[in-house]
Amino acid sequence: MFSFTLYFYNHLSKRIQNRKFSNSFTRLQEILSRSWNNMAASTEQAAQQMLTVLEKTVSQNQNDQKQAMDYIAAACQQDFPVFVQCLSMILRTQQCESFVRQAAGLQLKNVLCAKETETRTGYLQRWLQLTTEVREQVKQNVTGTLGTEPSRPSIAAQCVAAIACAELPQNLWPNVIQLLKSNVTEPASGEMLKESSLETLGYICQDIDPRHLEAKANDVLTAIIHGMRPEEGSANVRFAATNALLNSLEFTKTNFDNEAERNIIMQVVCESTNSPDQRVKVASLQCLVRIMQLYYEHMLPYMGSALFQITLGAMKSQEPEVAMQGMEFWSTVAEEEFDLYMAYEDDVERGVENPQCSSRRFMEQAASHVCPVLLEAMAHHDDGDDEDDWTPAKAAGVCLMLAAQCVRDDIVNYVIPFFKHFQNPDWKYKEAAIMAFGSILDGPDPKKLLPMAQEALPAIVAAMCDKNVNVRDTAAWALGRVIDTCSELANNAELLQSVLPALSNGLHQEPRVANNVCWALVSLVKACYESAVANGTDGTGQPETFALSSVFDPMVNELIKITDRADGNQSNLRITAYEALMELIKHSPKDCYSAVRNTTVVILKKLESLLQMESQATSEADKAQVRDLQAMLCATLQSVTRKMQPVDIPAVGEHIMNGLLQIMNRAAATRSNAVMEEALLAVACLAEHLGKGFINYMNVLKPYLLQGLANVDETQVCAAAVGLVTDLSRALEADIMPYMDGMIEKLIFCLQAPKLDRNVKVVIIGTFADIAMAIESNFERYLNTVVPILNDAQNAAVVTDPNDDDQVDYVDRLREACLNSYTGILQGFKASPDIAATRMTVKAFVEPIISLIVRVSSMEPVPPSESLMATTAGIIGDLVGIYEGEIVRFFTSENVNNMLQKGRKSKVGKTKSMANWATKEIKKYTSNGAAGFNFNR
Repeated sequence: MFSFTLYFYNHLSKRIQNRKFSNSFTRLQEILSRSWNNMAASTEQAAQQMLTVLEKTVSQNQNDQKQAMDYIAAACQQDFPVFVQCLSMILRTQQCESFVRQAAGLQLKNVLCAKETETRTGYLQRWLQLTTEVREQVKQNVTGTLGTEPSRPSIAAQCVAAIACAELPQNLWPNVIQLLKSNVTEPASGEMLKESSLETLGYICQDIDPRHLEAKANDVLTAIIHGMRPEEGSANVRFAATNALLNSLEFTKTNFDNEAERNIIMQVVCESTNSPDQRVKVASLQCLVRIMQLYYEHMLPYMGSALFQITLGAMKSQEPEVAMQGMEFWSTVAEEEFDLYMAYEDDVERGVENPQCSSRRFMEQAASHVCPVLLEAMAHHDDGDDEDDWTPAKAAGVCLMLAAQCVRDDIVNYVIPFFKHFQNPDWKYKEAAIMAFGSILDGPDPKKLLPMAQEALPAIVAAMCDKNVNVRDTAAWALGRVIDTCSELANNAELLQSVLPALSNGLHQEPRVANNVCWALVSLVKACYESAVANGTDGTGQPETFALSSVFDPMVNELIKITDRADGNQSNLRITAYEALMELIKHSPKDCYSAVRNTTVVILKKLESLLQMESQATSEADKAQVRDLQAMLCATLQSVTRKMQPVDIPAVGEHIMNGLLQIMNRAAATRSNAVMEEALLAVACLAEHLGKGFINYMNVLKPYLLQGLANVDETQVCAAAVGLVTDLSRALEADIMPYMDGMIEKLIFCLQAPKLDRNVKVVIIGTFADIAMAIESNFERYLNTVVPILNDAQNAAVVTDPNDDDQVDYVDRLREACLNSYTGILQGFKASPDIAATRMTVKAFVEPIISLIVRVSSMEPVPPSESLMATTAGIIGDLVGIYEGEIVRFFTSENVNNMLQKGRKSKVGKTKSMANWATKEIKKYTSNGAAGFNFNR
C-alpha cells in the first residue's frame, strides 16, 4: 500500500500540472458502481474523480456545488474505506492547490465527527469497523500532512484529533500523543509542524473525555509548556500552545497537586501574559481564569506575587479583549468564594460539627483596588455600542455585582464615592453610577441599604427622563432592582406618586427602555402584593386590596397596548410585556378581579387575530414571531384561569377551551411545539378549575392529547401532555375511564421510547398513581401491564456511582415515583368495600413493593431523601393496614427500624408524621405473633 501511495502522489502531480480535469459528472455512476476488487486501480480512479469533485464544491455555480455534494455523499455510502483513503491522499498531496486540500480535509473531518450524539456514535462505529490497514493508511496521511499546509488553522489537525478522539477511548493509536509531543519538542521541527501539532493537542483535549487522557497528561503538558516558553520565537506556536493548555487544564489535576509541577505551569502562564502578541496575552489570561476556577485551593502562593498585579494590569488595558479577561478573572474569584461561603452557611444550618469555610477571601482583600478600576471601566463605552455586544463596561458591571455578593456590606464603602456622578453632565458617568448602584444591591444587608436607596431613588427616577437612551435604560433597570431589594419602599405613597408616572412614561419609550420598565412594574406589583398578604388574607390566601389597586386596571391596559406596538419585536419587548401581564394578574388582590376577568376577553380576541395573522404571514420569520405570541397568549390564559372565581369559570371556560382547541389544531398542523406545549398547560389549568365539568371537552381534546403523548422527540410537549393526564385524572376521577385505554397505551409507548428524557419517564411512572386513585378498582384492567413496568423501573433504580449527584437524585426520584404509584394503586383498591377481594388483587404485586422498601431502608450506597423516606413510611403503613399481622414481620428488620427512627426525628413535617404513623401501625400488630405472609397463597 505504501508503494501505491507514492505512485498515486507522482501520478496525481502530473495530472495537476497538465490541468486536464473533466468538467462533467458523466462517470459518476460508473465510478460508484465499481466492485473495487482491484484496490490500487480503483482507488487511483476514485481519487482522480474526487479531485475534480472537490474543486466543484467551491464553484460559483450552485448546480455544480449540488452535484459535487451529492457525489461525495454517494461515494461515502458506496465504499467508505476507499472514500476516506482518497480524501486523506488528496489532503497530503502538497502539489494540490490549497483550497482543494482544505476541501478534502473538511470532508474527511465531517465523516469522522458530528455534534449530535446519535450521529457521532454511528460515525465512531463506522470508523472502528474499518480494517487496521485502512485506518493506519489514513492516519499516516493525516499526520504526514501536519506542518505542510500553507493556511491556518490546520484542517489536518482537526482530522487527526477526530481520529484520536475515536480511537484513544478504545485503547487504539496509543502513540499519537507521543508523536505530537515529538513534533513540538524536536529541534528540527519547523514552525508550521509545531503549530499544527499543538493545534491537534488542543482539539483532542477539547473534545475527548478527560479521563482518557489522564495517563498521558505529562506528555501533553510537556509539549504545551515547550511551545509556550518565552524562548519560542514564533507567536503562532505560542498561541497554539496556550490554547492547548486552556483545553487541557481539566485533566491535569495530578500535575496541579504537585507543587513543583504546578510552579512550572504557573510560571509559564504568567510569563505568557507579558507577550507582545495580543492573542497569546488573551489566551494566557483565559488560562488563569480557568485555573482559578479549577484549582482555587492552590492559588494562595501566586496571588500576592503575580496574579493580583497581572490581572489588575489587564483590567486597565486599552485592549478590550485583555481588559475583559482581567475582569473575568475577578468575577471567577468572586463566584468561587461566594459558593464556598454558601456551602459554609449550609453546613452551619444543617448543624455540621465544626464547619469550615475554605475561602481565601481574595476578593475581600482586593476589593479596594479592584472596585475603582471596575467603576472607571463602566464609564467607558461608546454611543455606538450595540446593546447585545459584550464590552468591558458590561463585564465590569457583572464583576461588580459578583464582588458585592462576595464582599457584602463592605462593598458600599468602595462604591459610595462614585455616586457623585448621579448629577454628572457626562452621560457615561451618570449611567455608570446608576449601573453601579443597581449592581451592588444583592450584596449588603437590605436594612443597611434602605437609607441609601431612599436617598438615591429620586435621582434614578429623574434619570428616566434623561435625553440619553442609555441612561434611561439603566435607570429603569436600577429602579426595578431597588424595589425588588428594598420592597418596603413600594408602600411609600409619596414615592409611588413619582415612580408610577415615570414608569408609565417609560413604557412608551424605546423598546430596550420599555423592556426594563416592564420588569420594574413586576417588582413593584410583587412588593405591594407581598406587603398586603403580610397584613392579612381571606381563606383563598388573597388580600382584599393593595397599594396599587387604584391604578391596577390602567397598568394592565398599558401592558396590553405595549403588546401591539409596531416595534414590539425589538429587545424582546412584546414577550416581556406578556410576561409582565401574567405576573400582574398572578399578584392581583380581590378588588382588582374585574380587570383580571376583562383580560380574559382581550386575550381570547388576540388569539383569534393571531390565527388569522399566521395564515397571512409569508416569511418564516413572521410565522415564527406569531407562534411565539400564540405561546405567550396561552401562558397568559393560564394566569387568568388560575385567578378566575369558580362562579365565572363555566361561563368563560367554553370560550377559553374553543380558543385553545383552535390553537392546538393550528399547532398540530404546523408542528409548532412551543405553542402546543403552552396550550396543553393551559388546558390542564382549565381542567383543574372546571373539575368534572371538563368531561364535555374530552372527545375534542383526545386527539391532541394522544398526539402530544406520542411526541417523544419533543420532551417539553410530551411532558406537558403527561402532566395533563395527571390533571385530568384528578379533575374527572372515575369519569375519565372511557378515555383511559388510549392514554395508558401512549404512556407505555413513552416509557419504551429510547429518545425520551429519563426525567419525563420518572414523571410518567408517578402518573400511574393519579390514574389509579381516579379510577380505583377499575385499575385492575391495567395491573398486568403496569406492574411489570414498575418492577422493571425499580430494578433499574440502582446507584452505581455515589459521587454522581445527578444519578443519586435520579434514582431517588425514580424509587419515589414507583412507591407513589404502588401507593396510588393500593389506595384505589382500598376504596372497594370488598376488603377480601382487595387483599387478593393487591397480593400479586406486594413482593416487589417489599423488595423496594427493603432496598430504600438499607440506605446504601446513599441514604434516601426526606421525600422518599416519607413515601416509604406511608406505603408501609398502607400495607400493614391491609394485611395487618400477616405482613408486619417484613418491617421489623433493623434497617426499616433505623429508617423510621430517622424519619421520626426529621424536621420535615410530612416525613415525621408518616414515620410516626407507620411505626404505630407496625407496633399494633407486632405483639400478636401473627403468621407470616405467603406470597403464593
